[in-house]
Amino acid sequence: MAKVARRLRNVSAAFIELADTISKNQDVETEDFARASALVAPFLGYLGFAFKFAEMDYVPKVGDLAEASKSFMTLEAMLDRDVEQNTVRLAGSHSRNLLRIKRAIDTIRSFFKLILTTEYGDMSLKDLGIKAYDETLAPYHGWALRKAVHTGMFTLPTKAQFLKKVNQDEASARTDLQSYVDASATVIQYVDKLFLSRELGTEW
Repeated sequence: MAKVARRLRNVSAAFIELADTISKNQDVETEDFARASALVAPFLGYLGFAFKFAEMDYVPKVGDLAEASKSFMTLEAMLDRDVEQNTVRLAGSHSRNLLRIKRAIDTIRSFFKLILTTEYGDMSLKDLGIKAYDETLAPYHGWALRKAVHTGMFTLPTKAQFLKKVNQDEASARTDLQSYVDASATVIQYVDKLFLSRELGTEW
């Protein structure tokens, strides 16, 4: 169980490191981003059936960026190569995968933020999960998928059950949850800026 408990702390620490790099106006290395992103995957799994589709879509895309890190040291270099080759929006491109990974990271950020503002441990996370999904991923999904995800939210655990899965109580988890929320927001803004500064947009 100690390994499980470290997962929340590890993902928080990884995103703090990325945010620190960004705060120093340094480019984010592709390998570091892929490593931090991989640590998010288990939390998609913890949310049960409703987010299973997201986990299955997310893991291969993180693997693609890990492989891309062998050729492109930074996210900026990776994106610029796709721009040069006019493959940014091509299905399976590194840039397209980066954008979709960013959205999943944002979904977990939104979910953790909502957990932090919910006081009752026996409260179902269904409503929080729906809100986090609607704020982040739903705008990019069709009606049928949105309906399926909303239906699947009924299987979400209570807040107390979720904390038990990560082997932490509310007090010990709060710092790690808040750290991820704050640091991942910085990383999300950085990725958005990479796309927007090249006039690529992020809403596709």
